[in-house]
Amino acid sequence: MSEKVQPAGHIRPAQFQSPLPSERLILRDAPDPEAVPMDVVFVGGGPAGLAGAIALARLVAKDNEGNGGLGEVEIGVLEKAGQLGEHALSGAVVNPIAFNELFPELDIGDFPLRGPVGKEAVYFLTEKRSLRIPTPPTMRNHGNHLGSICEIVRWLGEKAEGLGVNVFPGFPVDGLLVDGDRVIGVRTTPSGLDRGGQPGTDHTPAMDLTAQVTVLSEGTRGPLTQAFLEWQGIGSDNPQIFALGVKELWETRVPLDRVIHTMGWPLPGDAFGGSFMYPLDENLVALGLVVGLDYRDARFDVHDVLQRMKLHPLFRPYLEGGEMVEWGAKTIPEGGYYSVPERRHGSGVCVVGDAAGYVDVPSLKGIHYAMHSGILAARAIFRALKAGDVSEAGLRSYTESVDASYIMKDLRRTRNVRLAFKHGFLGGVIRAGLMTVSRGGIPGGKISVPEDADEERRLGGGGPAVKPDGKLTFSKVDAVYKAGNQTRDDGPSHLVVGEKLSPEAAELYTHMCPAGVYERDGKELRVNAPNCIDCKATDVLGPRWTAREGGSGPAYRRM
Repeated sequence: MSEKVQPAGHIRPAQFQSPLPSERLILRDAPDPEAVPMDVVFVGGGPAGLAGAIALARLVAKDNEGNGGLGEVEIGVLEKAGQLGEHALSGAVVNPIAFNELFPELDIGDFPLRGPVGKEAVYFLTEKRSLRIPTPPTMRNHGNHLGSICEIVRWLGEKAEGLGVNVFPGFPVDGLLVDGDRVIGVRTTPSGLDRGGQPGTDHTPAMDLTAQVTVLSEGTRGPLTQAFLEWQGIGSDNPQIFALGVKELWETRVPLDRVIHTMGWPLPGDAFGGSFMYPLDENLVALGLVVGLDYRDARFDVHDVLQRMKLHPLFRPYLEGGEMVEWGAKTIPEGGYYSVPERRHGSGVCVVGDAAGYVDVPSLKGIHYAMHSGILAARAIFRALKAGDVSEAGLRSYTESVDASYIMKDLRRTRNVRLAFKHGFLGGVIRAGLMTVSRGGIPGGKISVPEDADEERRLGGGGPAVKPDGKLTFSKVDAVYKAGNQTRDDGPSHLVVGEKLSPEAAELYTHMCPAGVYERDGKELRVNAPNCIDCKATDVLGPRWTAREGGSGPAYRRM
């Protein structure tokens, strides 16, 4: 069947996207004879992976104390960032339920959280005004706590190491080692390569780690997870869809006394999303904008729109005279219940956290789901190790336990709320209201959606440009600097760009990327790969993201 011809000025991003490089991600060659033997390896040191490692270490220790016979279990956590937390970014308003589950011996004041949510407000914005509206039931945060995901991850890492878990920051993973239909370990990414991919003076070759069970806790849009699901033919009722969040931390002169969420302006009517402003300390404010990647204007630019938003009377009084101290961006899985893979386990492997799509968009929550999924994976892995059966059947209890948990119960209750906005904001508000009142009963069936890359775009106006002043508004170059980006300029590109790009596709990439990775140079697309902050937006709509040497990318401290 021939490709549908796009009208002039229109683009379907999937038409120009390279296929997933599965041959680089599913490795059928035998492990290196000097491979490092582990029992369980978590790929990704975020909340899901670290919670899972902690829970498993505790189960093993308890079993050994009771002479259960399992013996020593080597647990490893591989994290691509140079230090734990440097690639972690979230809102973050946290439901502490998973902390209480993981550390029942601790009190709420012992957790790495900034304090309980007090006042909160939701506003509908126009360009000049803000109208306070009742807080939707799904967005109420009574009992939740403010926090920094970077601080949470570093705290969890210390707890894991205290239990004997081997935590290895600076070790991204290139591919899954497989034997038949079984995952038997991972191969890390080499470092010290030049632009041509040849070893330089500081070259460190890839390393193989074998494991009875590999846990994919690599976060949103993980390439290993994509490859595993494709390799095993594991589908979902809907494809996963994504949003892009861009966030800034501000040291302010004017304190903020409440959690704020907004909807409406500055987003066009065919874009889904909203903004947030949270008080992390007396004079530290988190500000961000989250937009679904199914927006229709190929010139829409999330970073620029955030800069414009800060000029609004709701935000400007808090920010003016302050200092923007950190900036970052990240994609978020938004498909919900119908986009979760039908199973999240296989022979020798489990998928947890954002990699599996455990995010509830209406409540703006994912951290406690990620941690709980890691805990449930740990319990299933422990049972499998005890039984000596880490096959697909032996690990099936992980998927079953998640499906019976509050994770999938919550996602089912809000299963169509995000999807209701696929055809416009106002109609979406009405449909989402009915779904909330009926606890998901209206409509009862599934709303089908295409992949984000299959949504047709047009070259629109993109909105009025804001000239950065370096005080309140900033360029993408300045923003990347505030992300602490520490990538070598002379390394190989980790981005796989499709061939024969149209001018419309190149235009989409330049505006889509919040870090200025893509630039138009006449008719050519120039790729500034060292600018990349691993937000993965490019992987959703354009060039594929692959792992690069450890420590590359952002160095978030308080995000």
